[in-house]
Amino acid sequence: MKKNRFFKSDVDQVVDEVGSARLKEQLMKMLLIRHFEIRGEAAYQQGKVGGFYHSYMGQEAIQVGCLAAAGPEHWYTTTYRCHALAMLLGATPNEMMAELYGRTTGNAKGLGGSMHMYADHLLGGLAIVGGHVPIATGAAFSLKYQKKKDLASFCFLGEGAVVQGAVHESLNLAALWNLPCLYVIENNQWGMGTAVRRAVCIEPIGENLAKAYGISSYTFDGQDFFNCYAGFKAALKEVAKTSRPVLIEVITERFRGHSISDPALYRSKENLQKNMERDPIRLLKEALIERNMLTEEEFKQMDQEAKETILAAMKFADESPWPELTTLEEGVFAPEET
Repeated sequence: MKKNRFFKSDVDQVVDEVGSARLKEQLMKMLLIRHFEIRGEAAYQQGKVGGFYHSYMGQEAIQVGCLAAAGPEHWYTTTYRCHALAMLLGATPNEMMAELYGRTTGNAKGLGGSMHMYADHLLGGLAIVGGHVPIATGAAFSLKYQKKKDLASFCFLGEGAVVQGAVHESLNLAALWNLPCLYVIENNQWGMGTAVRRAVCIEPIGENLAKAYGISSYTFDGQDFFNCYAGFKAALKEVAKTSRPVLIEVITERFRGHSISDPALYRSKENLQKNMERDPIRLLKEALIERNMLTEEEFKQMDQEAKETILAAMKFADESPWPELTTLEEGVFAPEET
């Protein structure tokens, strides 16, 4: 993906608009997400976390930038890589870690696990590939039906999902009915273990898919907080003005395999190292230091604080009770036999 395809943004303009204090808050959010993923993976490897574990490591600038630009009042829907968005929308590290551990104090009382976390205005981390896109489209329909013109539905999906039928049906309906939905393709280059170029027949994905449905498209640099912030702000402004859907492709690269059980042998160490040089946390940190908004010592203190917060969450999870077996079927609906 050539850089000149990216949405044109001005770093200094974003710095002036957001301000030093808020920018450091965004950096802290990225550090909390990073440490949560590091410690969550460690807990998984120790056998304290069951099921699957999909890390958001390396992609933090996308959703942090989105929430910084848009705010938490909209509807949000995402995939099973859901830890970052849940935290950004108000789920605490304690309840999230307890959920990973399967404890009653967890985000879903220990019954959802890593792939199913919720928060205010988060309709869920959902595990079926592409299956959540109709839900996000329905949320956009509800906003239009209720005439809430200042709100929109944000739908995060992976590049591998764009070949699913539910995605195309959703885009078609959203375009036909003029629904305020922002479909955000987080193109992290790898669907499971398959490179995107071997799984999706068109590139760039966002531009071509948007053309097919007659809607606008944007392309962001997913490693750059400033580009994501400015891009999401512009896209949301368009949706508010037109009440039409937009399709956003964010170019990024995850730093881990598809899940914790994936050793990612399909890509070279050199390729991974090259991509990690554009670590979104490092880029934001360096931009703030360059503008005398942050010192190296302040960053180290922030990093240590984030680490201690997540370590405390692990202690909280360890000490939390297990669910009673009798609660296993709570919240599950089944009609009575007739």
